[in-house]
Amino acid sequence: MDRRARWVYTVFMDIVTRLFTLLHGRPVGQDAAGNRYFTERKTQAGNRQRRWVVYKGEPDASAVPPEWHMWLHHTVDAPLSEAGRKPWQKPHLANQTGSAARYRPVATRSGGADYEAWTPGS
Repeated sequence: MDRRARWVYTVFMDIVTRLFTLLHGRPVGQDAAGNRYFTERKTQAGNRQRRWVVYKGEPDASAVPPEWHMWLHHTVDAPLSEAGRKPWQKPHLANQTGSAARYRPVATRSGGADYEAWTPGS
């Protein structure tokens, strides 16, 4: 899919999601990043209640904190509160791959490796 087609698809799906949310969604809450979470107003008999997120900014599944991830996947019935976090737990951070804040092992930070690569037969 070329760049323009991907953009058109993304805009179209954003409009469809917002329309579906407006017609069928009931707001449940919002996380610290501004993502909003919804459930279906009416659940069909025999089915689980649908749950979804409307992202603030670019859609990125790694931006969903663990508390809300558990709720989205029906692991818990109600979202856990941010206040229940332990002092040793780090705040949620979205995936940093491809950015300047990405994880880099110590050996690659200094510009050179501090080890010798193994080569077969040596």
